[in-house]
Amino acid sequence: MSVTRTSSTWRGSDHFEPDNNLDPAAQRRLRGNLEQIDYIAFAASREVVSSALQSTDTRAFQKLAVAAAHARVRWVTEALAAADSGHPLTPAQVDKLAELRHAFHESTEAYEALRRLVERGYLKYTR
Repeated sequence: MSVTRTSSTWRGSDHFEPDNNLDPAAQRRLRGNLEQIDYIAFAASREVVSSALQSTDTRAFQKLAVAAAHARVRWVTEALAAADSGHPLTPAQVDKLAELRHAFHESTEAYEALRRLVERGYLKYTR
């Protein structure tokens, strides 16, 4: 399976790529087996996620979006304040910026993860 890095997320390819050495019947059997494996993973994820979270709504998405926006503002505000001095950043300032950037990235990843849970049908969405 190929893997693609987009933004800060690693995603694998979801496409079946048959081996040229397999005959068509073997390819169909393999494709069927892979579909069964995918369904098992889907059913397990849906069961675990829905038992832990039950459902989500617009308020949950809004809370995560606001948290990500605040994290971004803290990161950028700190960077602007550090740049105002006109001096190179100190190691402590770099560490602080890295910490704030990490917080921003984690909060946006949590938002995207919740969205994927809804998109894939693991979690019920109510308005």
